Amino acid sequence: MRKKMIPALAILLLLAAGVAYGAEETVKITLEGNAEAVKSVQTNLNYVWTLIAAALVFFMQAGFAMVESGFTRAKSACNIMMKNLLDFSMGSLAFWAIGFGVMFGTTKTGWFGTTDFFLSGWTGPTGDPWVLAFWMFQCVFAATAATIVSGAVAERTKFTGYLVYSFVVCAFIYPVFGSWAWGSLLNGNGWLEGKGFIDFAGSTVVHSIGGWCALAGAIVLGPRKGKYGPQGEIRAIPGHNIPMAAIGVFILWLGWFGFNPGSTTTGDTSIAMIFVNTNLAAAAGVVGAMFTSWIMFKKPDIGMSLNGALAGLVGITAGCANVSPTSSVIIGFIAGIIVVISVVTIDRMHIDDPVGAVSVHGVCGAWGTLAAGLFNMEGVTTAIITTQVIGIIAAFIWAFGTAFILFKVISLTIGLRISEEDEMMGVDITEHGAHAYNDFQIMN
Repeated sequence: MRKKMIPALAILLLLAAGVAYGAEETVKITLEGNAEAVKSVQTNLNYVWTLIAAALVFFMQAGFAMVESGFTRAKSACNIMMKNLLDFSMGSLAFWAIGFGVMFGTTKTGWFGTTDFFLSGWTGPTGDPWVLAFWMFQCVFAATAATIVSGAVAERTKFTGYLVYSFVVCAFIYPVFGSWAWGSLLNGNGWLEGKGFIDFAGSTVVHSIGGWCALAGAIVLGPRKGKYGPQGEIRAIPGHNIPMAAIGVFILWLGWFGFNPGSTTTGDTSIAMIFVNTNLAAAAGVVGAMFTSWIMFKKPDIGMSLNGALAGLVGITAGCANVSPTSSVIIGFIAGIIVVISVVTIDRMHIDDPVGAVSVHGVCGAWGTLAAGLFNMEGVTTAIITTQVIGIIAAFIWAFGTAFILFKVISLTIGLRISEEDEMMGVDITEHGAHAYNDFQIMN
C-alpha cells in the first residue's frame, strides 16, 4: 500500500509545481502586458493632449483678430481679419516647406537645421507619427509669432507687402531663433539652449520675436495719418469696438491654456501647476495695469486693463513650468505695470502701435524671460541670469535687425505703405473692396 502511495504523492507534487510555475509565468506575462498597455495609453494621451493644445492655440488667431479689429477703426476691420487669416494660411505653408526644417532639423552648428523640409522627417505610413503631431503644435506657434505684427502695422499697410512679410517670418526669422532656443526638442541642438536658456513656452521665442518684428514694421511704416499733430502732440485714435476687443482677450486667455501647458507635449500631472501659474499671472496683469492706468489717467482704463491680461500671459510664458504660483502673481502684476508705461513711452517716441503689440509681446516677453531666471524655484545664480539676458539681447538683435531689413526691402520694391488718399478712405475698401459694416456709414 505504501509503495503505491509514493508514486501518487510524487505525481501530486509534480502537478503542484507545474501549477505554481504556470501561475508565475501567467503573472509575469500579465505584468509585462500591463506595462505595455500603460505605455501605450500614455503615448496615446500625449498625442491627444498635444493636438488639443494645438487646437486651443489655433483658436487664439480668432482672439488676435478680434483684439486688433476692436482696437482699430471700423474702416480697417476687413483688412485685420484678412491679415490674421493669411498669417495662419501663409504661415502654415511656409513653416511646412522651410520653417520647420530650419527650426527642428538636424544641425551640427547650433545655428539652424538643414533637414526635414516639406515634412520629409515623416516617411509615410511607416514613419513616426509623432513628427506630425509635433509639427502641428509648432505650426500654430509660428503663426502666433507672425500675427503679432498685424496690430502694430494696422490701417496703413499694403496687403501684398504684408503677405511677403508673413511668409518670411514663418519660414526664416522665427525658426532661426527657435532653433537656437528649442532645437533639441526634435533633432537639433541650439547654441542658446546649450547655455541653459529658460523659455519654456516662448516669452522670447514666440512673443518677443513677434514684438520686435512689430517694432521694426511700425518704424519703417511711420505713424497713421493724424496720429500726431504739427507740434508733435499725440492724438488718440480710439478703437471702434471695445466689446469685440474684450471678447478677443478672453479667447486669448483661454487659448493660453493650450499655449503654456501644451508645451509639455505630455499628458501628465505637470500641467496642473502650469495651468495655475498661467491663470494667476493673467489675473495679476489685469490688476496691475488697471491700477497703473488709474493712477496715470485718473480712470481705470479698459484698453490698458485688457492689455494687462495679455501682458501677464506673455510674462509668465517663459517661466510657467519653473516658478511658483506666488511668483506668477508677482510676475504678472509687474507685467501689467510695465505694459502701461511701455505703451505711453512708445507713443511719446512717435512710434504708432495701434494695439500695443510691441509693449505686450516685445517688452513683456523680455520681462517674462528675465523673470523665469529671477524666480527659478531650483535656485537663482549669476550664470542663469546672464544666460537669460544673453537670450533677450540676441532675440532683439536678430528679430529687429532682420525684420527692419525685410520691411525696408519690401518698401523699396513692391511697396509697404498705402497712399494718404487710400488711408483716408480705409484699407478695407481700397485693398479689399469691402466694408465690414455695410449697413452703416463709416465716418472715420
